Amino acid sequence: MTTNELLKQILDFRDAREWEQFHTLRNLIVSTSIEAGELLETIQWKSDSDIESLLLDPVKSRNIRHECADVFIYLLLVAHTAGFDLADAAVEKLRLNAERYPVDKARGSSSKYTDL
Repeated sequence: MTTNELLKQILDFRDAREWEQFHTLRNLIVSTSIEAGELLETIQWKSDSDIESLLLDPVKSRNIRHECADVFIYLLLVAHTAGFDLADAAVEKLRLNAERYPVDKARGSSSKYTDL
C-alpha cells in the first residue's frame, strides 16, 4: 500500500465520522505530540535490555506498533492539512541531513552538525 492509498483510507475513516471539523492543523500537531508521548510511555523507566524483551512479547510489541501507527497517522494528516507530501518532505530532509552530516565527519559521532 502506498502512503497515498493509506491517506485515502484515513481520510475516508475521518470523513465518515465527521471529524474533519476537529482536525485543524494546530489540533493535529498537538495530537501528534500526545501520541508520541504515548509511544514514549511504552518504554518509560525501562533499560535497553527490558525493551528488547518487551519486543518479544506479542501483546506489548503490538502496543508499540499501535502507538507508532497513531503517530504515523497523525503525521500524514498534518502533512495533508498543511498541503505537502510527507514522503517528499522526508526525502528533502534526508538530503539536507546528508549535507549537514558528511560521512567523513559524522561516522561514529553523535555530535550535532554544528559541532562536527
